[in-house]
Amino acid sequence: MPYIAGAAGAVVLGLVLTSILRTLVVPRGLYSVLVFRLWGLLRRILRLTAVRRGYDATDRAQTWLAPLMLIGMLGSWLGGALLGFGLLLYAVSPLSWTTAFREAGSSLFTLGFAGGARLKLSVLDFLAAATGPVLIALQIAYLPTLYAAYNRRELEVTLLQARAGEPAWGPEILARQWLVDTETALPALYRAWERLASDMGESHSTYPILLTFRSPRPHRSWLVGLIAVMDAAALQLALAPRLAPPEARLALRAGFTALRDIARVLRIPFDTDPSPEASVQLTFAEFDAAVGMLETAGFRSERTAEEAWPHFRGWRVNYEAIAYELCRRCDAVPALWTGPRDFPGDPIPPRRPADRRPGEGRPELPPAAE
Repeated sequence: MPYIAGAAGAVVLGLVLTSILRTLVVPRGLYSVLVFRLWGLLRRILRLTAVRRGYDATDRAQTWLAPLMLIGMLGSWLGGALLGFGLLLYAVSPLSWTTAFREAGSSLFTLGFAGGARLKLSVLDFLAAATGPVLIALQIAYLPTLYAAYNRRELEVTLLQARAGEPAWGPEILARQWLVDTETALPALYRAWERLASDMGESHSTYPILLTFRSPRPHRSWLVGLIAVMDAAALQLALAPRLAPPEARLALRAGFTALRDIARVLRIPFDTDPSPEASVQLTFAEFDAAVGMLETAGFRSERTAEEAWPHFRGWRVNYEAIAYELCRRCDAVPALWTGPRDFPGDPIPPRRPADRRPGEGRPELPPAAE
């Protein structure tokens, strides 16, 4: 029995150490069983608390997911370390089960009310005493990194609200720019989101818990915003290729590269080289309605909707499947063109602002395609 307990304790401590290193230390997107099992469990529990089952109730419940995951990760690591050291102390000493775990807890949490006089026990006690503070210190140092990435992300998402509505939608971005004659600002927008997409691809794949951090307002989402910017770039390239800025192509590539980096960490399968002629879930009818809205807003197309559709589909096939799956897993706001969710409800069109141009009345935007 002591040999089995010792082997089990060593395995448990090895698993705990590996999980800590993979999650907090290694600067690379590695799959962590603890993080994703905990994410799935807590997400299901919180969804049960959303009595009305609609998006608003789901959003309020899922707001607690990120802090609960941080506490759950720390508790799981400390509990695993306690179990591992308790088993080892039992294996190398004549202590009973209760006394071994009491001593392991005393050392791990640096309480110091229990200790053994033998050399083997002292060595394990010192190791346990070092493990607890180091683990907590790593978790504390982990938080500033998370919130720094979160603040960078949410700044651009907030700035996008005036351009894309809330929730964001790709055709809305183009319609608003042409409606108020600010289309020359689009290259700067694409450059900003190219950089942000690269940042999110690195940070959200290295620290996947960032995927559970929701925006301060329920109808904002980093994921929906990224899809909207990519859709706007793909629309512009498909409808007006000669007038589209080169930044649109760069933002698209940075966007779907970031989504693929995140998908690899989450083990979401995807086609690395999809055919431009592959089908997408977005229908031509939805695309045609959006093109009609853009033309009403003053967008100058070089191609008809029928001519532009294959080009738009050729861009969207690179990111649609991953984007839809991430939106579903993250319970993102159900914006237009972002796929189905696990909760009931229709897609939410962007809310229209009461903007006024100097000397003019309120600009009228055409209705969003439902």
